[in-house]
Amino acid sequence: MSVLGTVSLRNFNTFGIDLQGNVASFNSIDELDSIRQSNAEPPALVLGGGSNILFVNPPKGWIWKNEIMGIHKINESNEHVYVNVGAGEEWHPFVLQCLKNDWGGLENLSLIPGRVGASPMQNIGAYGVEIKDVFHSLRAYRIEDGSIETFSNAECRFGYRESVFKQAYKNKYIILDVTYKLTRQKHTLHLDYGDIRKELEHMHVQKPNIQAVSEAVCSIRKSKLPDPVVLGNAGSFFKNPVISKDKAAELLEQFPGMPQHVTGNETVKLAAGWLIEKAGWKGARRGEAGVHEKQALVLVNYGTATGKEIWNLSEEIVLDIQSKFGIELEREVNIIE
Repeated sequence: MSVLGTVSLRNFNTFGIDLQGNVASFNSIDELDSIRQSNAEPPALVLGGGSNILFVNPPKGWIWKNEIMGIHKINESNEHVYVNVGAGEEWHPFVLQCLKNDWGGLENLSLIPGRVGASPMQNIGAYGVEIKDVFHSLRAYRIEDGSIETFSNAECRFGYRESVFKQAYKNKYIILDVTYKLTRQKHTLHLDYGDIRKELEHMHVQKPNIQAVSEAVCSIRKSKLPDPVVLGNAGSFFKNPVISKDKAAELLEQFPGMPQHVTGNETVKLAAGWLIEKAGWKGARRGEAGVHEKQALVLVNYGTATGKEIWNLSEEIVLDIQSKFGIELEREVNIIE
């Protein structure tokens, strides 16, 4: 157990918000037990890479930082390989290791910032793939009594950027490690979302494989999304709204060309970035807080913005989208108030 005590949280969140907080880190279950036994109160926050969080105010209590590492192949068949990964491992380097071993399923999720433990919690997704598509199981630590439980895919209750750990079990469990079911051969390539095919053509790739798809995804993300190391951000700040088919048809009549993706018999998903850009927010600034000039879905910290300033900007956007389109945007980023 490493007790850091009261420190600046600037390096613990990709927005680069500079607040003070009490931090204790752990890299094993034994160290986590020690932290739990030495603290009468449960943690105010369990932190991984801080890539999907906005500190509006410092947490009221201790932050427990998950640094459990390790990547292990635990089983395989002719078709699949099962890989167990510590929750503290960085996501993209893990994806690259899978690609090096020719394990398929994660290539569309390349270059997503954050740690492995956040992947099932958020059901992270990109370019037509979500974690639920490759997830097998996870182990989680019950904060109340220190017991360890295993959760299957169904038990995680995955939804769009949702899981049981963001809802019913929020602040009750700590994800320890995750097991993914990946393909060893006959990989299924997902090429029809976004600009993947276009980028592969630009790369002169005639017979794409999982490595080429990853390269294409990385190239697209780098061209549109700011690097958190250079410009503070937490990726997509808002979820893409899901609305009724009737509402979608009404909007399409008002706004021809509005991107729409059918998600079910009666629902349609809209592009939040398109709505925000159409409303004129792309590139807008409020002091050091702003909307990225290349991707309207991303809010950024140009240097010294506070969490409150970024929150206020997001609230302006929410109210404006509600006024112009009759749609209430939901924040994807976890807000610490």
